Amino acid sequence: MKKIVLGVIIAAMVGWAFYDMAFSGKESAEVQDAEESAETGLMIGDLAPDFELVTMDGETVRLSDYRGERVFVNFWATWCPPCRAEMPDMQKLYAEQEVPVEILAVNLTKTEGNEGNVVDFIADYGLTFPILMDRESEVSDKYRVQAYPTSYLIDSKGRISFVAPGAMNHDIMIREVKNMD
Repeated sequence: MKKIVLGVIIAAMVGWAFYDMAFSGKESAEVQDAEESAETGLMIGDLAPDFELVTMDGETVRLSDYRGERVFVNFWATWCPPCRAEMPDMQKLYAEQEVPVEILAVNLTKTEGNEGNVVDFIADYGLTFPILMDRESEVSDKYRVQAYPTSYLIDSKGRISFVAPGAMNHDIMIREVKNMD
C-alpha cells in the first residue's frame, strides 16, 4: 500500500513538473500582456488603446502606425450639431499645420442613416484628413464614447495628453496640440 501511495505521489510530482515546464512560457507571456494592458487606459498619461479601422477609401489604419507623431482622434457623426460646428476648425488645424498633427476622425457609422450621409458630409465640408468608419462601434465602445463629439489628443509616445468630451474651437485645438510633446 505504501508503494502505491508513493508511486501516486511521484507520478503527481512528475506530472506537475511537466505541466509547469509546458505552460510556464504561456504564463510569462500572459503576465507580460497584463502588464502592458495595465498601462493602457483612457486617462491622461495612459497609453492610448490601439485600434484598427478602415477609411472611406478602404485603407486600413491603426493608431499605432502614428507612433512618433501627435494624433488628434475625434469621434463624430454627421447628424451631431456640435460635430458639424467643430469640423471646420479641425480642417483648418489639419490644413495649416501650425503645429504638426495627424487627425483621425472616427465616424460613428452605426448611428448614421446610411454611409452616403458621410460621403456627402465630407464633400460639403471639404475634409481632407482620414475618415475612419467605426461600423460596429468597437472603437467608440473601447474608448467609452458617450458624448458626441469626443476627442483624444495623443502625444508622440502614444500617451493621452488631453480629452475633450464635447466640441472644441480652433484656439483650444491649437493650444492643446502645442501642449503635446
